[in-house]
Amino acid sequence: MQLYFSRNYNPRLAVAVGRHLGVALDYIFATPVQPDQQDLFRRLNPNLRLPILVDGGSSLWEADAIACRLSQVAGSGFWREGAMAPEMIRWISWGYWNFVDACDKVHFERVTKRRYALGETREDRVAEGLAQFAEAAALLDDHLRGAEWLLADGLSYADFRMACVLPFADLAGLPVDQYPQLAAWYGRLWRIDAWRDPFAGLEAPDLPPLAPA
Repeated sequence: MQLYFSRNYNPRLAVAVGRHLGVALDYIFATPVQPDQQDLFRRLNPNLRLPILVDGGSSLWEADAIACRLSQVAGSGFWREGAMAPEMIRWISWGYWNFVDACDKVHFERVTKRRYALGETREDRVAEGLAQFAEAAALLDDHLRGAEWLLADGLSYADFRMACVLPFADLAGLPVDQYPQLAAWYGRLWRIDAWRDPFAGLEAPDLPPLAPA
């Protein structure tokens, strides 16, 4: 099995899952959007996006789907099945449309645009993202009061998915520390080797530097 990845946050998420679960994978750094790579990768993912999991003669794309498959391969409950599956999916869904979306809006304006020369930062979009972040972070902070992880029965993929942009929180200026339960939860995630440094020992060139603000 091969996992094609980059250092951006969704591919980072997939690599972290694979290494956390100990799945035997060939991790291959890739740049599908490069003109000389597009024909190859369009057969694996018509969107030309990473991550991509190649398993025998088939390919699977989208980080959540890949995490589900890797959990199956590992025989792990990291991706919950049975009674806890709806609870996990609830947090994945809510996170995507609320917390992760808020983080992504701010990160795109303050970081991605500067990294890839995509134009001026739109402060109205930053303000919108920060307001959305405050609302979502307050809800998470309350939920995590007295809880170690999002699910009552322990660490799950929902925690990894919810936190996917937070490795870039300092660059984006996301005020995680204003929410003590949220910050403590993320501190617990940061103590997991596969989360803190998923690229350890892999050939993974650094992301382009940020242009001056």
